[in-house]
Amino acid sequence: MTKPTDAELLRDHLAGDPGAFETLTNRYLDELFGFVLRFVNNGAIAEDLVQEAFIQVHLSADSFDPKRAFKPWLYTIAANKARDFLRARGRRPAKSLDATWPGDDGPSAAEHLEAGGVSVSDELESDEQHQLVRRLVGEMPDNLRTILLLGYFQQLPYAEIAEILDIPVGTVKSRLHSAVAYFAGLWQSQKRSPNQEQD
Repeated sequence: MTKPTDAELLRDHLAGDPGAFETLTNRYLDELFGFVLRFVNNGAIAEDLVQEAFIQVHLSADSFDPKRAFKPWLYTIAANKARDFLRARGRRPAKSLDATWPGDDGPSAAEHLEAGGVSVSDELESDEQHQLVRRLVGEMPDNLRTILLLGYFQQLPYAEIAEILDIPVGTVKSRLHSAVAYFAGLWQSQKRSPNQEQD
């Protein structure tokens, strides 16, 4: 028996099936939590924001266009919740970005960045280096940081990132390239200025 699609689960939820929304939530809970956690770097806050995102999905389910993919819509809602939280708190991410996150069995951030041409894995062995990577990514412009999270951490396809950010696929590719290059520039600058170890 084939698993129901996201759109079918949402349709069944709207039709009154009490288990459909729970199935949909369980399908995306872990990966969405990992995504939001990378934004806010606080487990309790990430849990709250993910819950808020699913509540918004529940409340807005009847406005969802079934011709579109559900996952980008969900990620858009979650990303907006996380960005709103950071703006309201005036905070940047505060946890090491090379860690493996709950529900995440993929490569570390360092491995993703290295795959994009930034070789930092050998230098991420101390807490100081972990803090430096965290701080540098936190200093990136919001649009570049967001696309780095979506592309390198979540490994979403270009088409889904384009839908989440409401930009063309070509812009996704060029912005991902710019994000990696921007991080590489920050990294090289710090390597040339070893005394700048502020956090």
